[in-house]
Amino acid sequence: MKTSKTFQLGGDLEINRLGYGAMRITGAGIWGEPADRESAKRVLRRAVELGVNFIDTADSYGPAVSEPLIGEALFPYAKGVVVATKAGLTRTGPNVWPAVGRPEYLTQQVEMSLRYLKKDVLDLWQLHRIDPKVPVEESLGAIKKLQEQGKIRHVGLSEVNVAQIEQARKVIEIVSVQNEYNLGNRKSEEVLEYCDKNNLAFIPWFPVASGKLAQPGGKLDTIAKKHDATVSQLSLAWLLHRSPVILPIPGTTSVEHLEENVKAQDVELSDAEWAEIEAAAK
Repeated sequence: MKTSKTFQLGGDLEINRLGYGAMRITGAGIWGEPADRESAKRVLRRAVELGVNFIDTADSYGPAVSEPLIGEALFPYAKGVVVATKAGLTRTGPNVWPAVGRPEYLTQQVEMSLRYLKKDVLDLWQLHRIDPKVPVEESLGAIKKLQEQGKIRHVGLSEVNVAQIEQARKVIEIVSVQNEYNLGNRKSEEVLEYCDKNNLAFIPWFPVASGKLAQPGGKLDTIAKKHDATVSQLSLAWLLHRSPVILPIPGTTSVEHLEENVKAQDVELSDAEWAEIEAAAK
C-alpha cells in the first residue's frame, strides 16, 4: 500500500505531509540573525517551489527572526501554504528557553506573530510548552478567546503527554501535537498512538535518526545505499511510513539539503526492509 503524501490538518487544510521546520534559519543557539538572510529566504522560497506547503516556526526562534523572514520571503503566500507557529517559550540567551504561559504574554505573542508573518489569521498556533507555573486552562483560555476573534484557525500543543492532551482538549479543540520523535527516539510512542487514534497531526521535531543507528556501515546506511538514498532520507521516509498522521518537518539552511530532504517522500521499501529497519532501531 502506497504511503499517503497529504493530510487534512484540522479537517480542512490539506497539506503535503513532508514540511519544513524553520528553526535553524537563525544564528547559533537559535539566537539572533542568520549568517545570510538572503540565503535563508532562498531556502524558504525553494521549499514552496518544491511543493512544501507546511512551514513550522515559532516566535522564540531568534527570537523574532524566523517569523519575519518567513513573512518577507513568502508574502503574499501561494495558495495552500500553511504556516504553523508557536508561543510559550521566551528567550534570555542562546540555547535558553524558559516557559512562559501567562495569558497576557501569549496574547501579545499571537499579535506579534500575525504582524511578523503578515497574516490576518494564524493557520495553526501551538503552545510551545505548558508552563508549570500557570494552569493550562488559563493559557489556553486566552488562546480560545483569540480563536473566537478569528485570529487563530487551529490550535496545537508541543512536548506533552496523553493526559496533558486530554486536559487541553477540555478547554479548546486540539488538532496537532509536536513532540520529539524519530526512528532512534521513540519516547513519544504512546502520544503518537493517541494522535493516530484521534486523527490529530503528529509533528515530530528532530525527525532524523542520529547516533549509533545512523553510523556509516550500519543497517540504515546499508539499506539507504541499496535504494540510492541517504540515511537522512530513509529516516524521513520511515516517519511517513510509520503513520499517516505524522508530518515530518526537517529543517536546513541549504537549498541542496532541502532538495535532498524533499526526495525522501519518494523512497519506497519492501515490508521486509521496513521490518529490518524497525529491528535495527530496537
